[in-house]
Amino acid sequence: MTSANLPRVNVVGLGKLGAPLAAVLASRGFSVIGLDVNKTLVDALNAGKMPIVEPQLNELIAANRERLRATMDANEAVRNSEASFVIVPTPSDATGFFSNRFVLQAMETLGKALRNKTGYHMVVITSTVMPGSTGSDIKAALEAASGRKVGPDLGLCYNPEFIALGSVVRDMLFPDSILVGESDPKAGDMLAGIYLQMCEKKPPVQRMNWISAELTKISVNTYVTTKISYANMLADICDRLPGADVDVVTKALGADTRIGGKYLKGAMGYGGPCFPRDNVAFAALARKLGARADVAEATDRINNYQVDRLTGLVSKFARSGTRIALLGLSYKPLTPVVEESHSVKLAERLADAGYIVTVHDPLAQDAALAVLGDKVVGASSLESAVRDADLLIVGTGWPEYREIDPAWAKRDGQKLTILDLWRTLPADTFEPVADILYLGSGR
Repeated sequence: MTSANLPRVNVVGLGKLGAPLAAVLASRGFSVIGLDVNKTLVDALNAGKMPIVEPQLNELIAANRERLRATMDANEAVRNSEASFVIVPTPSDATGFFSNRFVLQAMETLGKALRNKTGYHMVVITSTVMPGSTGSDIKAALEAASGRKVGPDLGLCYNPEFIALGSVVRDMLFPDSILVGESDPKAGDMLAGIYLQMCEKKPPVQRMNWISAELTKISVNTYVTTKISYANMLADICDRLPGADVDVVTKALGADTRIGGKYLKGAMGYGGPCFPRDNVAFAALARKLGARADVAEATDRINNYQVDRLTGLVSKFARSGTRIALLGLSYKPLTPVVEESHSVKLAERLADAGYIVTVHDPLAQDAALAVLGDKVVGASSLESAVRDADLLIVGTGWPEYREIDPAWAKRDGQKLTILDLWRTLPADTFEPVADILYLGSGR
């Protein structure tokens, strides 16, 4: 497929996922127009640089500006596209379900614009929604606003992304597979064709109806969180068995092809904007349907327990009033996001317990301090954080922490205690000046 006959694409929502999707599509030859109600984001994309921290994002935008622009005018966006990808927030409500209010607003906006356009148009819901949403409220809102019926002239697909913040661009270019929930073969063919052009390799395309695709999305994340909690459960057991090592155990488990090694590592609990809420939504759906989701509920309980476990571990090595430096505040490396971060929760818990907590993060420090307030102190530098600590905790495995100079940990008369929750620092390098304790290493 050449650039001349590729469908033109409209991306609705230019946030942490929408902007990378627009940039990746443009980099693969598509003509892309972004649509957002936020003038700051629209102006930023048109200026060639987004205020979003994500590897490769702004490089792709700068290199493909001739095929990439943004607008706040839905009529302009729809008129200049054949496919609209909707990637707006679906926040969790009090029940644990995802709210569709922003998706429905987007359906009304797109639908009204479609009244002024002739010819086929495909709408793709990329936002994560609850099973049953696309075929009910979303479809009804789109049809009512557009005056069209989903069918020969209007395609509707559910197509969530399986990506991780900090590697969004790479994950979009090299996905394991593509999930397509389609209204009909015409819409599915068009969407599959877009992805096969967009991806660097040709991943398998899983095509199905809307509700199966919606369930698949939250099922994938629930299964991944189960592996994470299982590994953390093993780490807790290994901590209580002298000589046991969770990394050795999980490596052996992961070698079994029935299990696999991805996400099977004892470390901090899972966090971020997707894993915790998808797991909760899966369990809430099961309860509403009268089914049992004991595994998902246990996964959530084990994850929530990790902060208690880590707080108890700290108390074994330091009394209240001890100066603690907590390195890493984002929920994972390579992102400034602190949503549901266990490092942030641990910092707050330690401060409430009377410890003097200094925090450091290459990207997320300001965001974390906005949450923690004056309970903790932000380090002026990585070196100062390490030098001033009586106990050092590596809470997020940032690559920068591998460069910590052992001389910073040197103390007169005794070794510094380091709790390395991600096994970031090499024990042999620090052995002369520090005792490094790894999570899940029996002692």
